[in-house]
Amino acid sequence: MTDAADATAQPAPPTQDGSAVRLYLIDGSGYIFRAYHALPPLTRKSDGLPVGAVQGFCNMLFKLLRDSKEDAPTHLAVIFDHSEKTFRNKLYDQYKAHRPPLPEDLVPQFPLVREATKAFGVPSIELAGYEADDLIAAYSCKVRDMGGEVVIVSSDKDLMQLVGDRVSMLDTMKNLFIGPEQVVEKFGVPPEKVVDVQALCGDSVDNVPGAPGIGIKTAAQLINEYGDLDTLLARAGEIKQPKRRETLIEFADQIRLSRQLVQLDCDTPLPEPVDDLTVRDPDGPTLAEFLDRMEFRTLARRVGEAAAGGGMPAQPLPGRVAAPASAPAAASTPTPAEIDTTKYVCVQDLATLQAWVDRARAVGTIAFDTETDALGSATAGLCGVSLAVAPGEACYIPVGHEAKEGGLFADGGGADLTQIPLDQVIAALKPMLEDPSVLKVAHNAKYDIAVLTRYGIDVSPIEDTMLISYVLEAGLHGHGMDELSELWLGHKPIPFKQVCGTGKSEISFKHVELIPATAYAAEDADVTLRLYDVLRPRLPREHLLTVYETLERPLPDVLARMENAGVRVDPDMLRKLSHEFSVRMVELEAKAHELAGHPFNLGSPKQIGDILFGELGLEGGKKTATGQWATDSDVLERLALTHDLPRTLLDWRQLSKLKGTYTDNLIAAMQPGTNRIHTSYSLAAANTGRLASTDPNLQNIPIRTEEGRKIRKAFVADPGNVLISADYSQIELRLLAHVGDIPQLKRAFREGLDIHAMTASEMFDTPIEGMPSEIRRRAKAINFGIVYGISAFGLSNQLGIEQGEAAAYIKTYFERFPGIRDYMDRMRHEVREHAYVTTIFGRKINIPDIKAKSVGHRQFAERAAINAPLQGAAADIIRRAMARMPAALIDAGLQSRMLLQVHDELVFEASQAEAEETMRVARAVMEKAAEPAVSLSVPLIVDARAASNWDEAH
Repeated sequence: MTDAADATAQPAPPTQDGSAVRLYLIDGSGYIFRAYHALPPLTRKSDGLPVGAVQGFCNMLFKLLRDSKEDAPTHLAVIFDHSEKTFRNKLYDQYKAHRPPLPEDLVPQFPLVREATKAFGVPSIELAGYEADDLIAAYSCKVRDMGGEVVIVSSDKDLMQLVGDRVSMLDTMKNLFIGPEQVVEKFGVPPEKVVDVQALCGDSVDNVPGAPGIGIKTAAQLINEYGDLDTLLARAGEIKQPKRRETLIEFADQIRLSRQLVQLDCDTPLPEPVDDLTVRDPDGPTLAEFLDRMEFRTLARRVGEAAAGGGMPAQPLPGRVAAPASAPAAASTPTPAEIDTTKYVCVQDLATLQAWVDRARAVGTIAFDTETDALGSATAGLCGVSLAVAPGEACYIPVGHEAKEGGLFADGGGADLTQIPLDQVIAALKPMLEDPSVLKVAHNAKYDIAVLTRYGIDVSPIEDTMLISYVLEAGLHGHGMDELSELWLGHKPIPFKQVCGTGKSEISFKHVELIPATAYAAEDADVTLRLYDVLRPRLPREHLLTVYETLERPLPDVLARMENAGVRVDPDMLRKLSHEFSVRMVELEAKAHELAGHPFNLGSPKQIGDILFGELGLEGGKKTATGQWATDSDVLERLALTHDLPRTLLDWRQLSKLKGTYTDNLIAAMQPGTNRIHTSYSLAAANTGRLASTDPNLQNIPIRTEEGRKIRKAFVADPGNVLISADYSQIELRLLAHVGDIPQLKRAFREGLDIHAMTASEMFDTPIEGMPSEIRRRAKAINFGIVYGISAFGLSNQLGIEQGEAAAYIKTYFERFPGIRDYMDRMRHEVREHAYVTTIFGRKINIPDIKAKSVGHRQFAERAAINAPLQGAAADIIRRAMARMPAALIDAGLQSRMLLQVHDELVFEASQAEAEETMRVARAVMEKAAEPAVSLSVPLIVDARAASNWDEAH
C-alpha cells in the first residue's frame, strides 16, 4: 500500500503472458458469513447500524492483502452471489428452498461489504443468474487454461471440485492450503470425481436430493469401485447389497439431476476480463473516508501505518536488540504502531532496571511475562522477566541464561552473558509487582504467578488477557497469545520454534542468546499490553464484566498455589500396581490368543477386526473410511454379549490404559525428593467453564472400577495429615430442577429424598418403599442421561434393553416432567437464534456449530446447548467456591490447603487436628457459593470425608 498522496496508481498493462498470472479469487459470501458468525454483534455508535460483519470482512481482507505480499498475486478479485435465483432453480425449483432467511442484522451489511471491497481497491464481481461459485469456476478454468495459477480463498467444499493442476484453495481462518491430497482426505476421491460423490450423497443445506441413504463414505466407495457416476448407474443392477442396488436404480434420474446442480459451470460468462483484475493499490482518501464513516478506528490506524511504511510487507524477522541498553524515555505513552522487535531493550545493569521500574510506577498499568527453562511452572527455573510500559516500549531482564557448551550459545554465537544477579532483580521488581497502585497485565497469568511465587513475589493486582478473551468469545477461537495477536492486532509473533528450534535440535530457553531472547520475550509483553487495550473495554460494553471479575480473575492466583503445592503419591504402591497390571495383561493376552486360535497383536485394530469379523464371523461388523473393521469399545461391548474374546480384549485395553496413562505416567511425573505430582490446570479450555488438568491429567482417573480406585489409593497425605474430599451431590440435576423449574424435582431435593427413587416412582407408579434396585437404576440412567440429550439407542445400550422400550421410557419421562421438555425446547430456540446460551451467572457459551451446514453438527450443537447452561453453572459455582476458599480457611485460623479440583470435587490436605473444622468450612463455602448472585430454589449439598488416601476420602 502506498502513501495516500501517491495512492492513485494506474492499472497495470494488460497481461501478455498467461503463465505469469497468479490470480486470487476470494469467496465473498464465505468471508461475510465467517465474519458474521465469528464475531460478536457490533453497531455503529453514531446511528446503531449493524456493522460487525463489515468490520470482520475488512479485517480479513486487509490481513490477506498484507500477508499475500509474499506469495505475490498478480490479479485479485472478490466474487459475490448476485441473487438467490439462478439457472439451477429452473432445473429444480426446490434448490436451496429450505435455507432459513438471512439474519435481519446481516441484510443491510451486504452492500456495505461490496463498498468496502471497492474501497480497498479490489474488483467486486457478481453476475445475475449465476452463483459466485460458477464465476470462481469460470475464472479458474480460464486462467488455468492460459497457463496461470489460481488460489481460491475459501474453505467451501463445493469448490473443491476445481482443485487440481495450477488451482488450489486457501483457508485463511486455518492458514491451510487445500490441494488434491486434502480433497481426497475430505471426500475419499480426487477432485475430478468430487462431483460424482456429491451427486450421490446430495446436500441437505442446498436441498440437493442425491440418493437417499447414501453418505459421503459410501458414495466414495462406489465411485472408486466403478470409476465414475455414469458407469455406476449403468451397472447398478450388479450391486450385491439389495437396498443400495434398489436405491441407485430407483433414483437414477434424481442422481443425474443432482450432478447438474452440484457441477460448477466453467462456461459462465466473465463480467470482467482477467486483465482488469490486476492487483493495484487502493485510493487512499477513498479508503480512509470509508473506514472513518464506518467508525473502524483501529483498522484505519493499521491501514494508515501500513501506508506510511510504504506497503504491507510480510512479518519482519526479529533484528538485534539495541545495545548498550538504555533506560526508557519518560515521555507520554506513544500511539500504538506496527510492532518492531528491534527496538526492545535488554536490561543488563541495575540503573537501567530501576529506570524501567520507575517508568512502570509512573504509567500505572504494565504488562509482564516470565520466561523459564521448562514448561511446568511448579518446577521451572526463571530465565528472565519482560515488561511493557506502553505499546512498542518493552524490555527483557535476563537472569538465568547460560552458554550451552564451550562458552558459546547453541547457535555458535558469542556468550554475552552480562546479567544482573537474580537476588538483585527480585529485590528491584518485588515492590513494583506487589504495589496495589500498579496494575499488572499478563497472558495466562497463572503460569507467571506460579513461577514468581516461588521467588517470594506475590503479584497483585493482576489482569489476564487470556481470560478476558475467554469470557468474551469462548468457543469461537483459541485464546493463545499468538492467535489473538493475529486476530486482533494483525501481527504474527515470533514463533517459539524460531528461537528454540524443534525436535532433537530444540534447546532450553536458557541457552538462547540474549539478543533473540529479548526480541521474543519483550514482544510477548508488548503484545499482551496491546491485547489488553483492545479487549478489556469490551467487557462492560457486552455485559460480561461481572463474569470476568467473579469467575475468572480470582482463579489464577488460587490455581497457581494449588499447582505449586502438588499432591503426594506413594511410588511403591504405583510400582506395585504397574507390575500387577503387567502380569494381568500377560494373562489376558494368553487367553485372547487361545480364544482366537493363534497369537496376534492385541494392540492392532486391524488384526482384531480380521479375527472377529473374518475368522470368527461375528455379525454386525462395520468398516471405517480406511477400509478396516471398526473395533472401538462400543463395538466390542456389543460383541461381548455373545463371545468371550471381545470381553477379554476390553479388559486388556483397560489395564493397558491404566498402566500407560496412569501408573507409569504418574511415576514419571513425580518430583524426586518430595514424591509430589504437580498437575497444570487450564482455565480457558472448555467452553462451559470447566477446568482441565494436564501434565498429568488427574481428572480422569477412573473411580467406577476396582483398578481405578487402587490408583486413587496411591494419592496420600503427608505423615500426620489427611486428605479431604468435598464433593457436590448431584449438582447438575439440582441445577436442572432450578433452571427448568421442575416442581417434582425441586420438592424432592428440598425434602432430601432419593431423587432416583422419586423419579422411578413418578415414571413407573412404583412405591419408593421396597422399590427394586433395577427400577431405580433405570430412572438414574435417564436422570443423568437426559441432560446430555441421551437417545433411545444410547439408553437401550446402557440398560441392555430393546430400543423401543428405551424410547417408551424417555417418552414417559417427558410426560411426567414436562418442564424438562420445555427447558430443552427453550435452549434449542435460544441457540438457534443467538448461536450461544448463558448460565445463570451470565457466562456466555458460544456454540457456533448451530450454524453448520451438516445436520449432524447442528443436532450435536442443540444437545450441547441443553447441557451447557447446567454444566456451565456447575463450573461457575465451584469456581466461586475456589475463589472464596483460601480466605475462608485463613479466617478460620486453619493451615489447610486446597490441592486438587476434579469437576465437582475439591481435595484438601489438612492436619488430623484440623480435619473436622476444614470439612465444616469447605461445606459452608461450597454450599453457599452461588449466593448472593443467584438464589437457588434447591439446596446445594456437599459430601465431605477425610482419610489417609484419596480413594477412602472420596
